[in-house]
Amino acid sequence: MRAPPKARIGDTPLVRRTLIGIVVLVALLMLVAPLVVIFAQAFSAGWERFGAAILHPDTRHAIGLTVLTALIAVPVNTLFGVSAAWAVTKFDFPLKRLLMVAIEIPFSVSPIVAGVAYLFVYGLQGLFGPALQDAGVQVLFALPGIVLASTFVTAPFVARELIPLMQAQGRDLEEAATSLGASGFRTFRKVTLPNIRWALLYGVVLCNARVMGEFGAVSVVSGNIRGQTNTLPLHVELLYHDYDAAGAFAAASMLTLLALLTLALKVWLEGRGAGRRRRRPAADLDIILPPGGPAR
Repeated sequence: MRAPPKARIGDTPLVRRTLIGIVVLVALLMLVAPLVVIFAQAFSAGWERFGAAILHPDTRHAIGLTVLTALIAVPVNTLFGVSAAWAVTKFDFPLKRLLMVAIEIPFSVSPIVAGVAYLFVYGLQGLFGPALQDAGVQVLFALPGIVLASTFVTAPFVARELIPLMQAQGRDLEEAATSLGASGFRTFRKVTLPNIRWALLYGVVLCNARVMGEFGAVSVVSGNIRGQTNTLPLHVELLYHDYDAAGAFAAASMLTLLALLTLALKVWLEGRGAGRRRRRPAADLDIILPPGGPAR
């Protein structure tokens, strides 16, 4: 005789509907409402004013500088995150815990402090400032300083998404591939990468969003030079302080569109990946075997 099912706490239609309603309300107030306000204010002065604000040379330069910074910083942090996660989870070596602590440093340091630290390192009175000045290399108040600050602030995102997943997966598959004669790069490409690609994609999306929206560290190292070193977040603040609310919200709408485009790309890639998984036949050991079969 089967025992009667145990009652589940809160398993009533009223409780479920209440919880769903609270979640939907919070999402509308915290996520949807700000987006609606941004676009409503951006178009409040009309389409012509919106177009003029977007096509202004300073705004176009800020958009280009933001995208260029992301195109440099995100691949660097992706390579660093994958390498760090691979090293930490698949190998044992001295000072391993120190490396894990070092990866977390940007999370525990204020972006403003990070920007000031770069001033003391690369500024004219800093550690490398005089040497860089003699060599004619400008790091601060230029693109290199913006990229360095953005890269530092966003360095942990990819690694922190990958490390817990790779630790949970263990090393069995990689050890099996190595025992069959696969090289380290082939093992990573055929075994490790397919198992981490969605976590990697999520880390890249987070990293890209933070790079484009970074304000604190960039505001210190960029110099806030209008039309030269202002990224979109800095440009929005500058327009708002100039009492140009329509221009500020128009620039903010561009930053929002970049973020939404990044999320749309993530969803599209996930959809394509799900379709490929449904069509792909069962895994075969040939994917990890080197040409010619197992090493003898």
